Amino acid sequence: MRTNTTRAKMAAGKVVFGGIIGRHAPDVVELLGAIGYDFVMIDCEHGPMDLEEVEHMVRAAEVFGITPIARIPNHEDSTILRVLDRGVQGIIVPHVNTRDVAESVAGGARYHPDGHRGMAGGRDHDYGVGVSREQSTRWINSQVLVIPMIEETEAVANLDAIITVPGVDVLHVASGDLGQSMGNPGPAAVRELMRQVIPRIRSGGKLVGVGGNSPADAAGVAEFIKLGANFVTISALGLLRLGAEDFRRRVEAAL
Repeated sequence: MRTNTTRAKMAAGKVVFGGIIGRHAPDVVELLGAIGYDFVMIDCEHGPMDLEEVEHMVRAAEVFGITPIARIPNHEDSTILRVLDRGVQGIIVPHVNTRDVAESVAGGARYHPDGHRGMAGGRDHDYGVGVSREQSTRWINSQVLVIPMIEETEAVANLDAIITVPGVDVLHVASGDLGQSMGNPGPAAVRELMRQVIPRIRSGGKLVGVGGNSPADAAGVAEFIKLGANFVTISALGLLRLGAEDFRRRVEAAL
């Protein structure tokens, strides 16, 4: 049975970083693991991947010691079940705007007595080899990360209630859809709201994620971390673009 190293690092007070990958790219998962990223966010909300491809991405993560976490497309128990059965160690759930939805998501991600996830005996249970059903379900319950996204003003309005939901581990505040729900007032206004929300979540006893970050804005990400964020997502394609642009600028400067 595998330890969720990202969960363990956050429990130890460390900040964790993850790359967002939106298509079937096990080699990018491996690369992020090799260079020391903590987790990979397998994007099944916007990306075109099917569940078999997700499972291959999880295998790549396991080999290179990086935590596989999937962003799922909806709140349905069946979606949560099928993604977790592939072996991911956490789910990021979009548009969780109420306490009721947060409770449902947390319950769908864990087995009895902590939830109502449907029982299976596949790869995340080590296929039942050398471990009892009771041992594996208890271990999986303790290791899975449940990460609702706070990305609408409705969620911000209901934040105090969402924070109190047992089984929610991280609340992930994302700027893109949050800005849309605000009427697209511009980055400064969205950032100001995030500055208010991040400390509220931490003071309520939950860990905080921040998304929609620009790879070029190191100072902005650092500010969120200083405010209490400890789960940071960044686009793998954005990192590629940043590196490609930086390389060309440095070559041109050397000519």
